[in-house]
Amino acid sequence: MSTQLTTPVNRQSAEALSRSKGEPDWLGALRAKGAELAETLEWPKPQKTRIDRWNLNAIGVYKPQTTVSSTDELPEAVRNLSGEAPAGLIVQRNSGVVLKQLSAELQAKGVLFTDLETASREHADLVQKHLNTVVAQDENKLTALHSAVWSGGVFIYVPKNVEVELPLQALFFSDDVEASFSRHVLIIADSHSKVTYVENVVTDYSDTAEAQSLVQQAVVEVIVKPGAQVRFAAVHHMAENVIDLTTRRALIENDGRMEWVIGDLHDGHTLSDTQSLLKGNGSTSDAKVISIGKNKQQMNLTTGAVHFGRSSESGMVTRAVMKDQATAIINGITKIEKGATKANGQQTEKVLMLSPKARGDANPILLIDEDDVKAGHAASVGQVNPEQVYYLMSRGISKQEAERLIIHGFLAPVVSEIPIKAVREQLQQLLERKLEV
Repeated sequence: MSTQLTTPVNRQSAEALSRSKGEPDWLGALRAKGAELAETLEWPKPQKTRIDRWNLNAIGVYKPQTTVSSTDELPEAVRNLSGEAPAGLIVQRNSGVVLKQLSAELQAKGVLFTDLETASREHADLVQKHLNTVVAQDENKLTALHSAVWSGGVFIYVPKNVEVELPLQALFFSDDVEASFSRHVLIIADSHSKVTYVENVVTDYSDTAEAQSLVQQAVVEVIVKPGAQVRFAAVHHMAENVIDLTTRRALIENDGRMEWVIGDLHDGHTLSDTQSLLKGNGSTSDAKVISIGKNKQQMNLTTGAVHFGRSSESGMVTRAVMKDQATAIINGITKIEKGATKANGQQTEKVLMLSPKARGDANPILLIDEDDVKAGHAASVGQVNPEQVYYLMSRGISKQEAERLIIHGFLAPVVSEIPIKAVREQLQQLLERKLEV
């Protein structure tokens, strides 16, 4: 029998949580507002996925964590993901951040890389100005509830004209199914700056905990100032008992560039929404997403770009592989607003089916309110091409190996984009494990 960790959230509990962390009054008030909104708003209603049937209230309870002095004190499974000397590293265990590192060189340049709770106290001017401005509290019940209960998280600020050459990395892991696991990431890239951020989200539960359920909530807000460049890469891999609810959104100003590289390799139900708001003239966005579903997993993956600025460009590529009885709803949404002349939005969604009982649905959507634009889409749902298999078998390769090579080639455009070798290798290992027959 599963344990339902439903936690009541109201104004009083949100304010108490904020006081226990010693947060500033403005953040406590923001949490209280989120709790009140959550009581009146409805859950999001993604296309063809009844998330209201999921146990969305099993958010766990806030548990303070003990800090560590180095990655050597982390569990081996997490320690091996820290990569090759990133410019900065943040590790969150369950409800709280336990390790923070940033190179002296970047500190001297004014780069801020810390947990969001600390930033709300030490850099309140920046956090208060931008928090919940890209993903609004009142968007739906999920965003409201998250704004009331999030903990830990990441805050990045890159000053004007500063380029962070090596990636900043965050590791989020949960090994206590009773502890809350809801993080908020806020990234601000000031004018003509450049930064790459990579996050890895994993779980490591004991056998007795596997029967319990937990909701992983995450909100990512990225603000790309004029001429700035941000690259965001993420790999999610959690246990079947975890429901992954992740909202990512970027606001891109004049001539700014946003790149998303997302590996949704979670084993449980997934609701993922990644969107770029191209506010500025000449702004660009590029999104690459891969996912693999197995067993009876339900996945709803949405990638979107909304064009406001003139001569703005967006590209979206989503590739999903479904096996067993897994179900995937793949949505690509390109919206070009009135006045966004010379905009160009292109998208491709492809779903590969490895089982007759698996289901995949690719939905390309173009919403165009301006005449002088370019927009296009391509979508396909099908099985492994037998002609490709036959060709490889004619070269002495077994049928199983031929199919494996074809699938890896199908997913390669995203795998190759992961900017940290250790994370890229982990992604490849996850692909192998999830594709095993």
